[in-house]
Amino acid sequence: MQPPLTLKISEIFFSAEGEGGRQGQPTIFLRLSGCNLRCDFCDTSYAWEEGREIELEIILSKLVGIKNKYKANWVSITGGEPLLQDIKPLVEKLRRAGFKIQIETNGTKPITFKVDWLTVSPKPPDFYTTTSCRQQATEVKLVVTRNLSLTQIEIVRRKFPVHAPLWLQPQSNEDWSYRRAWRLFEQAARGGLKNIRLGCQLHKIYGLR
Repeated sequence: MQPPLTLKISEIFFSAEGEGGRQGQPTIFLRLSGCNLRCDFCDTSYAWEEGREIELEIILSKLVGIKNKYKANWVSITGGEPLLQDIKPLVEKLRRAGFKIQIETNGTKPITFKVDWLTVSPKPPDFYTTTSCRQQATEVKLVVTRNLSLTQIEIVRRKFPVHAPLWLQPQSNEDWSYRRAWRLFEQAARGGLKNIRLGCQLHKIYGLR
């Protein structure tokens, strides 16, 4: 008899989507454990190791409970890096249960199934992303680190379809990063880069998880 399928989960909670094109929408967050990059600017580094194996049916039950409580049908599967684990069986269960599904990924692993919203956040130094992630991306997010340059933004912008907005996302809600994001945004505008947008971390401004 096959053992039940599990995923290593860091946390499950209800909040508002704080970043990108879905900002402000009621969202259930499913944060998976583990990451293959471990950037030094990561603000969820606790998810690199922390977490426990949970059966898919139990995960689904928890998500349905939160959905019924808050009338929220969006699930954001994030991490860590969620595509390190086989989440396709869970995605299929979520679809059958009437959820809309967002995945936030660093883009280094291929995605072999469709979701409603794919946020791809390429990371330095090489900003590598797989072809499938680039093709399916709904939006692109670049964390505005101290080293992010206009040249890097231009390179990433060229890799993705122009209809996918590229968000300049301040690092950990730091003032210096907001100022740098604005300077880069101005430079991108002068340079004629298309579909570049300024972001923020709404959940941190409101003091949410």
